Amino acid sequence: MHLYALCLFLDLVAIFAGFWLGSQTQGARGLTINGFPVVFGAMPFFVAFGLMYGAYSVRSLSDYAESARGALAAFGATSLIIVTFAFLAQVGAIMSRLAFVYAVLFSVALILVGRTLVAALVRWAFDSVVEKSLLIVDGVPASVAPDCDVLDVATLGLRPDLDDPATIAQLGVLVDPYDKIYLGVGEAHREAWITTLKATGMAVELLVSTHDIHGAVGLGRLGESDTLILSMGPLSLASRVQKRAFDLALTIPALILIAPLLIAVAIAIRLDSKGPALFAQTRIGRNNQPFKIYKFRSMYLAQTDANGKVSASRNDERVTRVGKFIRATSIDELPQLLNVLIGNMSLVGPRPHATASTAGDQLFWEVSHHYWMRHASKPGITGLAQIRGFRGSTERREDLEGRLRCDLEYLQNWTFWGDLVILLATVRVLKHHNAY
Repeated sequence: MHLYALCLFLDLVAIFAGFWLGSQTQGARGLTINGFPVVFGAMPFFVAFGLMYGAYSVRSLSDYAESARGALAAFGATSLIIVTFAFLAQVGAIMSRLAFVYAVLFSVALILVGRTLVAALVRWAFDSVVEKSLLIVDGVPASVAPDCDVLDVATLGLRPDLDDPATIAQLGVLVDPYDKIYLGVGEAHREAWITTLKATGMAVELLVSTHDIHGAVGLGRLGESDTLILSMGPLSLASRVQKRAFDLALTIPALILIAPLLIAVAIAIRLDSKGPALFAQTRIGRNNQPFKIYKFRSMYLAQTDANGKVSASRNDERVTRVGKFIRATSIDELPQLLNVLIGNMSLVGPRPHATASTAGDQLFWEVSHHYWMRHASKPGITGLAQIRGFRGSTERREDLEGRLRCDLEYLQNWTFWGDLVILLATVRVLKHHNAY
C-alpha cells in the first residue's frame, strides 16, 4: 500500500510540476480559468483513470512497461477531459494552447521519471518482488518457492475450527500481512481451510497434483507446483479505493448535516433513562476480526445485552420509550456513520452480527460454515439482505439462511452502481415492520 501511495504522490507532483513549468512558458496567461489553475480540477479525473487503467496495481509495481503504460493512459485520458472542457466552455481565448502543450510534455517526462524511480526502488528494496505470499502447509509435502513465506500449521497445532470465532480471528491476523495465500493441505482439513481463507478477502490458490486440475479454469503456479485458484478476493484495490472514497464523500457531509438530530436524540436518551447515549457492542467485521459498533442506546442500561445473545423482540420490555421510536425509525443506527468514518464499516455491505447471536437455538456459524465467508469485505450499515426484507430477530434457521444468501450474492456481484442502488432502496425500508 505504501508503494501505491508513493506512485500516486510522484504522479501528482509530476503533473503539478509539469503544469507549472508549462505555465511559465507563457507568462501571466498560463493555465488558469478565471484565476483557477486547471490542474486542480484535473486531479480527481487522473486518480480515477489511474485506478481504471491499472496504474496502481501489483502488476504495475513489478513491470515498468505496465507501470508507464497505466500512468500515461490515465494522464492522456485526463488531458482529453481538459481539452474537451476547454472546447465546450470556449475558454481557449483565456487559456494558452501552447502552454498546455508544454505542460503535457513536461508532465509526461516527469511521470516517466517518477515511475523509473519507483521501479529502481522496487528492484533495490524488494528484488522486484512486491507481492507478499504465504504458503500454508498442513500435513502434506510441498515444494517451497523463493520469496514465499511458509507456515507449517501441523507443527504448530493450529487449524481452522469453524465453530470457534477466536481461532478464525487468530488465523485472520496471521494471514493479514500477505497479498496472496497458497494452500497445501490434505483432504481432511481442506474444506475448513478453504472456507476460512476465502473469508479473508485475499487471493487464495490451492496446491494440487496435475491430475486434480484437469479441466479446471482457474490455474496458477507456485514454484514447481500447480495451483487451483479459489478466490481473487471480492474487491480489487481500485474497487476498495472507490468504495472508501464513496463512503467518505457521503458520510462526512451526512454527519455535519444531521449533527443537530444526533445531539437531540442523545439528550432525549439521557433524559429518558439513566446511562450513556451511545451503546458499543462487539461485532464480527472484515477478515473475521472483532470490532466495536456504535448505536444509540435503546434499552435500559441494566438490561443491555453486550454479547447480543438475546435479540430484541416485539414489545420487548428492555426497550425504553425513546428506544421504541428510534428503533422503529432506524435512528438508532445513525452512530454507525462514525464506524464508517473510522474505517471498520462501509455504508453498504453485509450487516455485522454480535458474537452470541443465534438463529433458533444455534449460533450463526453453526447453522452454516459459509457464514464466515460473508466477512470478506467490510460490514455495512445497510445491505442487499436489508432491502430484501431480511430484518429483525432470527428466530429460525431460515431467517439467517436468507440473509446469508443475499450477503454472498452481494460479495460475488459487487459494483459501485449496485451500492448506490442499495442505498437508494434503503430509504423505503427505514421504517419496517420487523424494525423493533
